[in-house]
Amino acid sequence: MKNLPKTIYSGPQGNNHVQGIAIDTKREYIYYSFTTKLIKSDMAGNIVGSVNGLIGHMGCLDFNDADGKVYGSLEFKQDSIGKGILKSLGINKEIKDAFYIAVFDVDKIDRMDMDAEKDGVMKTVYLKDVVEDYLGTSPEGKKHVHGCSGIDGIAFGPDFGDFKGEKQYLKVAYGIYSDVERNDNDHQVILSYDVSDWDKYLTPLSQGNPHENGPEKHRKYFVYTGNTVYGVQNLEYDGYTGNFLMAVYKGQKEKFPNYPMYAIDGSAQPEEKMIDGKTVFTVPLLKQGAYHEASGIYGFTFEWGSTGLFSLDNGFFYVSHHGKTPEGEQTSTVRMYRYTGAGENPFEIVEEN
Repeated sequence: MKNLPKTIYSGPQGNNHVQGIAIDTKREYIYYSFTTKLIKSDMAGNIVGSVNGLIGHMGCLDFNDADGKVYGSLEFKQDSIGKGILKSLGINKEIKDAFYIAVFDVDKIDRMDMDAEKDGVMKTVYLKDVVEDYLGTSPEGKKHVHGCSGIDGIAFGPDFGDFKGEKQYLKVAYGIYSDVERNDNDHQVILSYDVSDWDKYLTPLSQGNPHENGPEKHRKYFVYTGNTVYGVQNLEYDGYTGNFLMAVYKGQKEKFPNYPMYAIDGSAQPEEKMIDGKTVFTVPLLKQGAYHEASGIYGFTFEWGSTGLFSLDNGFFYVSHHGKTPEGEQTSTVRMYRYTGAGENPFEIVEEN
């Protein structure tokens, strides 16, 4: 770990806060999602380039070692989040509800303010399952199946139950609306995709006329955590432990422990269970950390990670600490942590020498 910095600073990046980070450890670049733009920086914090022009919400990022590209969740919607983003950009118009994975050809990012639509650096893949659940109605007659508010956390990793397996799937976690009055929003929902044939789906995005070119999902999984505020903010596979970490905004239902972080047991086989009248695949939480006996839910009290979490797959992580300058511009200070797996908080910060 001697060659990697203990902290990396993004510099001021405007009005919209950091959503996720991804790191290319071989070429030594770090990528930030600041909601409507992607920032490329070297590991010393020097900005190399940026991709601007998005009018939707770009969330969690991950780096795909197989193709050298950065993947990010991207959503366009007319709820309070979508309208808030448009307002922050000074845009007064309606946009079509649509959910994508954005794929950035990051080798082409070599200057500031490249255009997401025009400069050939970004293509997208449409996720029809998310759209169907977002626009659909639950068995209880409520809007948004499973409380789906879109997507946010994403991560490459082996299939659940294929502990540390070589075959990689892209996991895409739903955003989940916080609603203490409904009972069908207490699971995290994760779609799994095989991206090995995604070349036929990758399509340049016209935000004024969004396409619907996308694949079938590999599988849909449910994880019982209790309701959270907007679901999994950052999802990350840790090759060191073989588990998946989920950083969230704490939930509001009093019957749940409402931890800020949960871990999926990567060694456990999925089980079929009945949820909302359908037989679905469920995966269990890792039985470590804090335990809430009344609900049977395990979790961690580590407060960071919801705005960026990246495993180096060797027992160390980079974690985003979001902040603001005195002038009100959003920033991220990425800090290195060691994963101990001990106690309610499994991380300890790696101090500067």
